Amino acid sequence: MVSWKGMYFALALFLGSFFGSIFMLGPFLPLMFISPAWYRWITDCIVATWLTLPVALLEMVCGAKVVVTGDGFVPGERSVIIMNHRTRMDWMFLWNCLLRYSYLRLEKICLKSSLKSIPGFGWAMQVAAFVFVQRRWEDDKSHFEKMLDYFCDIREPLQLLIFPEGTDLTDNTKARSNEFAEKNGLKKYEYVLHPRTTGFTFVVERLREGDNLDAIHDITVAYPQNIPQTEKHLLKGNFPKEIHFHVQRYPIETVPTSKEELQLWCRQRWEEKEERLRRFYEGGRCFSAAGQGIVPPCKSELRVLAVKCASLLYWTAFPVGMLVLLYLYSFAQWYFVAMIVFFVVQQKMFGGLELIELACHQYFKKQQKFHDTKVKIN
Repeated sequence: MVSWKGMYFALALFLGSFFGSIFMLGPFLPLMFISPAWYRWITDCIVATWLTLPVALLEMVCGAKVVVTGDGFVPGERSVIIMNHRTRMDWMFLWNCLLRYSYLRLEKICLKSSLKSIPGFGWAMQVAAFVFVQRRWEDDKSHFEKMLDYFCDIREPLQLLIFPEGTDLTDNTKARSNEFAEKNGLKKYEYVLHPRTTGFTFVVERLREGDNLDAIHDITVAYPQNIPQTEKHLLKGNFPKEIHFHVQRYPIETVPTSKEELQLWCRQRWEEKEERLRRFYEGGRCFSAAGQGIVPPCKSELRVLAVKCASLLYWTAFPVGMLVLLYLYSFAQWYFVAMIVFFVVQQKMFGGLELIELACHQYFKKQQKFHDTKVKIN
C-alpha cells in the first residue's frame, strides 16, 4: 500500500526536477554554445540546489538519521568515489553525506543510459553531465574517455561516483557473483558483489593522466533496518531509519599506478568491505563506536538544517508557482511546450544534452588550436 510519505517524496522530487529542468535549467542551455565551461559551472550550481531536496525529505519528513564515520572528505577536492551498491537508491542517499562533507555541485554519477529518458530526472541528469553507460565496456570506453577528458580540459573539480559492482545486491545478482567466484577460485561474498575493475582502473588512470584527481574515497554504506531495495519500497513508506557511511580516503599518491596493481587494490577494498559489513550486521550495527569522522564536516549541523529548511520551502513553493505561471500567461505555456519538445527531440536526434555539450567543447577546442597555430605562423 502506498504511504502518504512515499507519495509526497516521489511527487516532490518529480515536480521539482520536471519544472526545474524547464524553467531553471532551460534558460541557460544556449550558454553551452557560447562557453561550455561557464555553462557547466552555472548548471552544476542549479542542479546542486535540487540535490538538497532528497536530503531534506529523507531527514525532515521521513525521519532518516545519517551517521558518517571514518576519514571524511577534504572539501572540494577532486576524487573518484567507489561504493558498494546495496540498493538501487544508494547514489541518492549519498547526497546526505556529501551535503555535510563536500559540495554537491561537484558530484557526477555513472548511471545506466536508460535513466536519461525519464522526464524531469533524466533531463536534469543530462544537463548535469552525468556519465551514462550501456554496461558493455566495448560501448562505454569511448564515451568514458571523452567525458573524462572534457572534465580535465575545463579544469572543473570533479567527484565521480562509480559502482564497481555494476548493479545492486539482490538474490539474483549475488548468485551470479558466486558463480563468478567459483569459476575464478575466489571467495564467495555475503554482503557485497565481486567488483568489476575494468571501468574503475580506466577512470582512475584517465583522470590521473589529466591531472584531475587528488584522492579516492572508498565508501561503505549500510542500513541497520528498513532497507529500501527499489523505488517501490519508498512509495510504500519503507524509508531507512538510519543510513551509515564509512569513508576511507586514499590520497592518489598512495594508490598503485600499474593497471594490474590497481585492479588488485580495488578487489582488496571489497574484501575489506565484506568483513566490515559482516561485523556491522552481525554485531552492533555501527561501523565505529565513536560515531564520527576524523575530518570534521565542512558545514555545521545548524547550517545543514538551514539548507534543508530552505530547500524544503523553495522546492515546495516552486512547482506551485510554475503551475500558476502556466495558468496565467500564454507565453509561459508556449515556452513550456517548446522545452518539452526540445528535450525529447534532442535526445532522439543527438543522444542527449551531455553529448551536445561535448561536441560544443570539441568545436571550441579545435577553434582555439587553429587560432594558436595561426598566431604562431604570423
